Amino acid sequence: MTLPNFEEKLARYAHLIVKMGVNIQPGQTAILYISVTQQKLAHLIVAEAYAAGASEVLVKWNDEYLTRQFLQHAPLKRLETTPKYQIAEADYIVAKKAARISVISEDPDALNGLLPERIATYQSSRGKALQQVRQATQNNDLTWTVVAAADEAWAKKVFPELAPQKAVDRLWEEIFKTCRIDTKDPLSAWQEHEQALQKRAAWLNQEQFVALHYTSPKTDLIVGLPKDHHWEAAGSVSQEKIKFLANMPTEEVFTAADSRHIDGYVTSTKPLSYAGHILEDIRFTFKDGQVVDVQAKDHVEILEHLLETDAGARSLGEVALVPDPSPISRSKITFYNTLFDENASNHFALGSAYPFSIQGGTDMTPEELRKHGLNISQTHVDFMVGSNTMNIDGIKADGTKIPVFRQGDWAN
Repeated sequence: MTLPNFEEKLARYAHLIVKMGVNIQPGQTAILYISVTQQKLAHLIVAEAYAAGASEVLVKWNDEYLTRQFLQHAPLKRLETTPKYQIAEADYIVAKKAARISVISEDPDALNGLLPERIATYQSSRGKALQQVRQATQNNDLTWTVVAAADEAWAKKVFPELAPQKAVDRLWEEIFKTCRIDTKDPLSAWQEHEQALQKRAAWLNQEQFVALHYTSPKTDLIVGLPKDHHWEAAGSVSQEKIKFLANMPTEEVFTAADSRHIDGYVTSTKPLSYAGHILEDIRFTFKDGQVVDVQAKDHVEILEHLLETDAGARSLGEVALVPDPSPISRSKITFYNTLFDENASNHFALGSAYPFSIQGGTDMTPEELRKHGLNISQTHVDFMVGSNTMNIDGIKADGTKIPVFRQGDWAN
């Protein structure tokens, strides 16, 4: 690694992930999902977790080559089922309220050439089997964070003009920059950033719009918002009253859509990396809360499989506001990675809503959440729609419209 002070920055990054990302408490179980190519970062995170008092740190290594071989060659019956030991492991994670750390570094094109039907079958069966972990995570029953690490294939996708090592260095540089590792005190820098986002969320919570109207040359969409919805910013709090940061980096404030009241069309403005493919120029048309038409530049069949995951996959779960002049947007870099690209742009998520996006939602059953308009699904896929040409108006109960975004930035 040729990046100046790389070892020091990587150590600071691991400290930030453990102390602010999941905020591990004494006696807590932690689980780390990370690529086999990121052993150095994994060792640093494990050491930091034990230093914070973790009782055990479980490491789940992933290997893109092995995943591809499995998806390409395993019998269809195996793709349709999840082994009992994996379900038991998921149950253990939930029972322990384990701190979940997900480090993403995958090649955006890792699954190119594989049959979309096989990928969709595996994702659907695994999603059903591991639903308990997903629900506990989305309900903030436990602490969790998603962060990134630079691998060569991903770096070359983002910076194709650079030699492999220089591309990796550049990607690490961007990761450190957006996660505030270059600041004098990253923890304090994140606390200040969180406060700024919380102010935006507080204003939106006070307004309690019944809907948002998105307009741009590519979009004309009205998205209903549930009664007593709650806008969340960077920081979250678990059921155990532990503060954590679910995403680093993050520039968003977000809530749930009213999945019964979504009408119009919306077009993606950044590539979406999903199921090992890059999807561009996606256009969804909604009527009465449901996708009734989908188009894309390529691989539209992958989106069709996504929409067939379950009944909730055809509606929106999350509504997120991100100003176009955000740091990641200003970098003019397309990362081909949702963690970064969603923080450069307003975005939505097809699929499940977060229960905490409505007052009292974490104590509601799925049926009760549905009655309030929150979407229930085993999938949650973000796609980016913002640009410097997008305007958003908040609609009040009496029909009054209040500017929220103008030309891609906050209106006030």
